[in-house]
Amino acid sequence: MSAGRHVTVPLLDLTSEVEALYQELREATDRVLRSGTFIGGPEVEAFEAEAADFLGVRHAVGLNSGTDALVIGLEALGVGPGDEVITSAFSFFATSEAVLRLGATPVFCDVDPHTLNLDAGLLEGLVTERTKAIVPVHLFGLPAQMTTVLEVADRHGLTVVEDCAQAFGAHSSELGGRRVGGLGTVGAFSFYPTKNLGAYGDAGLLTTDDDELATAARSLRNHGSSPTDKYRHERLGHNSRLDALQAAILRVKLPLVDDWNRARRSVADAYRASFARAGLVVGTAEGEDARSGLDDARAGLVAPPAHDDHVYHQFTVQVPAARRQRYEDALVAAGIGYSRFYPSALTSQPVGCSFGSAPVAETAAQRVLSLPVRPSLSAGEIDLVTAALAAAV
Repeated sequence: MSAGRHVTVPLLDLTSEVEALYQELREATDRVLRSGTFIGGPEVEAFEAEAADFLGVRHAVGLNSGTDALVIGLEALGVGPGDEVITSAFSFFATSEAVLRLGATPVFCDVDPHTLNLDAGLLEGLVTERTKAIVPVHLFGLPAQMTTVLEVADRHGLTVVEDCAQAFGAHSSELGGRRVGGLGTVGAFSFYPTKNLGAYGDAGLLTTDDDELATAARSLRNHGSSPTDKYRHERLGHNSRLDALQAAILRVKLPLVDDWNRARRSVADAYRASFARAGLVVGTAEGEDARSGLDDARAGLVAPPAHDDHVYHQFTVQVPAARRQRYEDALVAAGIGYSRFYPSALTSQPVGCSFGSAPVAETAAQRVLSLPVRPSLSAGEIDLVTAALAAAV
């Protein structure tokens, strides 16, 4: 939103989070400072073990970022020049960037208009003899259609790398309630500070149940070094190690994630109720009528899917494209933080855009508007957001 405006309801409020956890965070960081071990060591190993247990996977490998988790995961699986990787057309650029970094070709799958996740029903038609992997994105915290993704992958002998950057802690009810990151061959998580589990700097995690892949990932994160001799380099790797200070901070926050995710779901439910009272809602994202409703310039908005698996990293509504600026102006005037996640589909980026068309994703990019959804958001703040949106209708 515009600089210089008074913000009544910020999109994000990390200072309040730090204040609430300050004593525990200080104890954790003091522990690291006094240890003298800042890269790897007991703190990182403890976080990896705790994260693996939480996510229900055999291995969790701490890394520098979620982007590196995607790159290293794909690289460990042997993805390289000449290979194709199918992924969502609607995601942050890092999803396709990771594929491009390895010299492979991203093949963009269009999205479901209701969930904005990859439309798994389109996957079969995108597989070729060059396809090596599928990268589903659990967008905004809602798990992708993993049953279909895994079925297609199994039929064609493909690997699956889950982009879990926005979905830490989410479960997949269609796969027995298992957590994302443990559904495919590899999971890639980001701990960017804005995430549901966020560090206070860059950090990421790769998950897998495959012992050999975990060994390869640990080698790749440390310049391709041997697991028994760090000065013997068996492959070209990366400098992508999780530092101990971030691991210590993440250990403080990890036990709170499920409660925070439940709070996010409650905030999402409260938004829907507030929207309904204000007469804002065209429909829910599950309703076919919602899409045609948005073509009406007088329409209100479509809320994201109300799903128990959703952890709402973002609460992203869809509004008529012709009126989105009007909604944004009303939010700015009321001091409400917001963003466009994402203002363009990956098929519209200057880099890597020529690997498929995605009309649904490209249309959605003109309609999306992400609202505050932090766990501490109050009922009064939700009503302020609703009032601002209602003023734009």
